[in-house]
Amino acid sequence: MSTPNVITEQLTAAGRAIEYDSFAVIDREVGPHTYTPGQWPIVRRMIHANADFDFNGLTDFHPQAVNAGVAAILSRAARVVADVEMICVGLSAPRLAHFGMTTHQFISDADVIDTAKAEGTTRAVQAMRKAHRLGLLDGAIVGIGNAPTALIELVRLIQEEGARPALVVGMPVGFVSAAESKDLMAQSTATPWVVIRGRKGGSTLVVAAIHAMLGLAEARELREPGAA
Repeated sequence: MSTPNVITEQLTAAGRAIEYDSFAVIDREVGPHTYTPGQWPIVRRMIHANADFDFNGLTDFHPQAVNAGVAAILSRAARVVADVEMICVGLSAPRLAHFGMTTHQFISDADVIDTAKAEGTTRAVQAMRKAHRLGLLDGAIVGIGNAPTALIELVRLIQEEGARPALVVGMPVGFVSAAESKDLMAQSTATPWVVIRGRKGGSTLVVAAIHAMLGLAEARELREPGAA
């Protein structure tokens, strides 16, 4: 029997009971799906975050996405680079600290804003470029939940400038370029990805997906001490 997770669980028995009951409802009501045992906990937590069963089907995975994300977390050398502060704030600090992970976002930095104005681009584009200049993208889990232009620029950085994130969680929401940016990311063979097809998405879903991966990483750590 596997040892239950501790770090990536709710802190109180009442909280854990509510979360487990919610997951049980989702499992009963979701209907058929084709996700693997590694992928399903991620999709289930995303459904839990928004009470939206459409993510069963809209969520798409690179074949190596789960393994790449878990390995990055267990390396204790990974970081999260986000397009907006909401993702960094939404992620559990104790869960990240357990794996030695830090978060980074540059959307409101003065130099990012000034360059975006000068070059006629979005802040999100310049924030991704700054992360790349600082060497933060390589080996990182990059979470994009708000800005399609950030995801489009990230794909360019991967294709043209050799950026190599460990995993891209690409879930920008919106009506302009959101669906297209995720389709573009899903064409990448150089970097594993998780995307939501279509217009739906958002920072809460990125947080949910990363939290699910942290849970998978802890489960592997408990099952295989010394795993990395």
